[in-house]
Amino acid sequence: MERERTTPVPTRRRLLKGAALAAVPYTLLSGTRAAARPAAVDYPLAEWQPSSAFNYTPSSRPTTYPVEHVVVHVTQETYADTLAIFRNPEKQVSAHYVVRSSDGHVAQCVREADVAWHAGNWDYNTRSIGIEHEGWVDRPEYFTNALYEESARLTAAICTRYGIPRDRAHIIAHHEVPGSDHTDPGPLWDWTRYIRLVNFA
Repeated sequence: MERERTTPVPTRRRLLKGAALAAVPYTLLSGTRAAARPAAVDYPLAEWQPSSAFNYTPSSRPTTYPVEHVVVHVTQETYADTLAIFRNPEKQVSAHYVVRSSDGHVAQCVREADVAWHAGNWDYNTRSIGIEHEGWVDRPEYFTNALYEESARLTAAICTRYGIPRDRAHIIAHHEVPGSDHTDPGPLWDWTRYIRLVNFA
């Protein structure tokens, strides 16, 4: 003989629990990487990997400073080690973004409104977005198709957001920053290809 099913009477507690669970974003429940993002990353395809608050200057750009350049860097470290350096408050260095070599994955480490310490020149830091690319200046195998393509999409989005011309006068190498003693991204970085990709993104 089949027993009659009874429907539980909704209690106030049960209703509150259900409402609280409904308010939790699906990404938090599913354990996906998107849960690591703050409420509003500047570049929607980026994963939030914050730098130490001791490694950049809080600001409210472009109100405080106009954003006029994108500075292209090469890490001289692995992707993971670069993120670890940015998290270390003793290093006194950061960039807004890091692009991984193998697949072009983008990490955002500093909000674009804030001043990252990447160019070695305060004036340029205040007026630029810094993008680090995983690799070494003398190892072109790190400059993969995925790295160029995803970085170009990121740079194109930044240029659109701030009205930056998509040319070599405004998308510059770290070694072109006045006073820089760095050589990145180096002579093996394909600028013609990169600027073309930025313009077609």
